[in-house]
Amino acid sequence: MEKQQSFKQQPPQGLLEKQQSFKQSEKQQSFRGVMTEKQPPQRLLEKQKSFKQSEKQQSFRGVSSEKQPSGRGMMEKQKSFRGFIEKQKSFRVVMERQLSFIGAGERRKNRESPGKRGDSPLHLAARTGNLSRVREILHNFNVPEAKELLAKQNLEGETPLYVAAENGQSLVVAEMLKHMDLETASITARNGYDPFHVAAKQGHVEVLKELLGTFPNSVMTTDLSCTTALHTAAAQGHIDVVNLLLETDSDLAKIARNNGKTVLHSAARMGHLEVVKSLLSKDPSTGFRVDKKGQTALHMAVKGQNEEIVLELLKPDPSVLGLEDCKGNTALHIAVMKGRTQIVRCLLSVESININSTNKAGESPLDIAEKIGNPELVSILKEAGAINSKDHGKPPNAGKQLKQTVSDIKHDVQSQLQQTRQTGFRVQKIAKRLKKLHISGLNNAINSATVVAVLIATVAFAAIFTVPGQYVEDKTKGLSLGQAHIANKAPFIVFFVFDSLALFISLAVVVVQTSVVVIEQKAKKQLVFVINKLMWLACLFISVAFISLTYVVVGKESRWLAVCATVIGSTIMLTTIGSMCYFVILHRMEESKLRSIRKAESRSRSFSMSVASDSEILNNEYKRMYAL
Repeated sequence: MEKQQSFKQQPPQGLLEKQQSFKQSEKQQSFRGVMTEKQPPQRLLEKQKSFKQSEKQQSFRGVSSEKQPSGRGMMEKQKSFRGFIEKQKSFRVVMERQLSFIGAGERRKNRESPGKRGDSPLHLAARTGNLSRVREILHNFNVPEAKELLAKQNLEGETPLYVAAENGQSLVVAEMLKHMDLETASITARNGYDPFHVAAKQGHVEVLKELLGTFPNSVMTTDLSCTTALHTAAAQGHIDVVNLLLETDSDLAKIARNNGKTVLHSAARMGHLEVVKSLLSKDPSTGFRVDKKGQTALHMAVKGQNEEIVLELLKPDPSVLGLEDCKGNTALHIAVMKGRTQIVRCLLSVESININSTNKAGESPLDIAEKIGNPELVSILKEAGAINSKDHGKPPNAGKQLKQTVSDIKHDVQSQLQQTRQTGFRVQKIAKRLKKLHISGLNNAINSATVVAVLIATVAFAAIFTVPGQYVEDKTKGLSLGQAHIANKAPFIVFFVFDSLALFISLAVVVVQTSVVVIEQKAKKQLVFVINKLMWLACLFISVAFISLTYVVVGKESRWLAVCATVIGSTIMLTTIGSMCYFVILHRMEESKLRSIRKAESRSRSFSMSVASDSEILNNEYKRMYAL
């Protein structure tokens, strides 16, 4: 008994070791599962805490039970230990399911966010400015592979360098520039910007310094509209970027876009005063540069609301106020048109202004103010001494008015010609589409004829050997074995001849269809014409064969049935074939008319005549259906 009690109080050493090792392994597994997730959910932590408390409670119960002697012995402890193991296993299954669900959610989230843009790991590291990750990725590849990786674009056409430059990651840009050349660094995105342009647009000076330090010639790069990075920075008002680029190359201010506008035009229109000052300090003569509309930067400035920019543009030389655009409008004309009251006051304060100058339409600033119905501007101009053009000492320039009238007429004619040309292009597109449908219809007709020819040949071949009546089975004088008793009758002879004709005509059509390959549309139409006529004959002959055989089948007493079949078949077939012949003749006549139209078109050199004839050709040649 003492041994048993001591055994009850002290469980076996091996069993305790198994419990401890099992608990440690379970804790390690749960710790590893938690470590796989960056931030475990609150519910998971609560379950872990409750599990630890249950472990403590169970262990406390086990100890208390061990200290109190019971009569059940070791079997109860083993059962409780086995139940404890099963609870741990069930809890482990629940934990694994939750962790797998959380991991799947994280993977789905990671797949959705960068996957929408198609970013590579290098894109993601560059976007977040993770320099160590960028170095790790680039150092794992040799030079050609690293260069290829840096040239990879996402769905928006952005390279990793573009992403880093857009987000102002100068250290990442410096690291990437060590592994690429100018060609890779100048890859443009789908929006037309390259890394240098997008850095200038965002105002990232440090990024631009890194790019200029490695590739100084990148400062002269332009997009399809001949826009430089200086244009982009000036339009956004980034004065630090503008000063940096002008210090690198002051000739950038002279480069104009495709529409003729310089950097000063853009800065003046967008109202960036400091940029305008910086540009004029480098080259005051840029204030006299005009775009393709003949407008200076002052013309652009008066369209806005910034009076300081207007005064700044007038400082180098106030004579710029008298420059006219292609329509003869000065800056004062433009300011009045836009209804800029404060800008008009600012311009009228200049002593050298010509307040009564007229444009090519013969309108003075006062005329324009009255035309747009702005009484405030009218009163301001009249107070300054403005008069209407009709009140001038000299009459309006008749030459300018005539030139303007001719220009308007020329513009109307050109617009009409352009509209006519576009109509011609649309007609040609419709003609191409209808031509494809026409060819498809011819191919369908050829394929259908082949199927019908095979069916007629099959019916005609089978009809020869399934004639009604008995055959000669015994030797008879004047007859051969296997001969039909009706072979000498006239209806059977007619049936035999026409059935043979239908059979061999159908076989001839099948041979032609399977042997001839036609590509040209005209030749294909001729082939369809010939095949259709042969099929008409085959259908007509098989009908005659059927009608003649009815006279044999019904006998003399029911001859009226054969007559009815003859009338019905003749009426239907003759009506159908007659109608088809009518439509064929009608189509031939229309084709003849079409050829005469084409001959008339070839003699005429007028484009309008060509368009008219093309529309008529479409109406006649490409009908919904016609017969061949």
